[in-house]
Amino acid sequence: MLSELKVAVPWGHIAAKVWGSQQTPPVLCLHGWLDNANSFDRLIPLLPKDFCYVAMDFGGHGLSSHYSPGLPYYQESFVSEIRRVVAALCVSALKWKQFSILGHSFGGTVGGMFSSIFPEMVNKLILLDTWPFALDPKGIERVPIYRRGAMEHVLQVEASQKPLQVVSPEDMLQRFMKNNSHVSEENARLLLQRGTTKVATGLMLNRDRRIALPEHSMDFISREQFVHFTKQLRARVLLIKAAQGYYSVRREDDTDRNIVAFVTDTLKLVLKEVGACARLG
Repeated sequence: MLSELKVAVPWGHIAAKVWGSQQTPPVLCLHGWLDNANSFDRLIPLLPKDFCYVAMDFGGHGLSSHYSPGLPYYQESFVSEIRRVVAALCVSALKWKQFSILGHSFGGTVGGMFSSIFPEMVNKLILLDTWPFALDPKGIERVPIYRRGAMEHVLQVEASQKPLQVVSPEDMLQRFMKNNSHVSEENARLLLQRGTTKVATGLMLNRDRRIALPEHSMDFISREQFVHFTKQLRARVLLIKAAQGYYSVRREDDTDRNIVAFVTDTLKLVLKEVGACARLG
């Protein structure tokens, strides 16, 4: 059973797809950077049927509304979107009180931060080829540069006033695959299905042009902060690292391998300690 859902927010709405019965335990599915809820179309049918899966489109992605003029897209904003969606679901027919998070890539990082800020709300955190928090030593050093880039990009988009490009479906597919060489044609068509709008002369991208590089929006943290945020988690954590994923294919230098080891060791150690404290309590 699949249905569409819209949650009203001050700037418009957050769109979502719902699989399963509303009477079963809820799982909130969070997509990656510049993706949309269709990311989970091939995965959800393979998962246990006795859960209710809700895949939301982050603001400015998929079928969700763009932010109001003048506002940037920051990771904290996406974390706030989750809280708004959950607040709406708490009073809806779904009656959410506590739920699990299934996050891919950027969605896992947003979900991890939410789970640290609202630990009592999340019972399981499943991370697909991502970390619960944006840990990148190079990122911390470059935060001022990233923030400047984000602000200047928004100003450039606002000043350009360029109309949205309309291209043929085939041209749209080819452009998407050229920019995302790791994505198969089948998956590209799936993402474009929700990520574009059909008009008389072709297709237009739905995503907000203010959204550019992920580092413009990420809240990078230090190793010390990573440990601190991990200690706030109450959820059980499952981290699934892809054999041909981001940290295997695109991040191959020694620094990144050290980060992988630090993250996995920290999660194992800290969450084991937290679990032991919880059992003792």
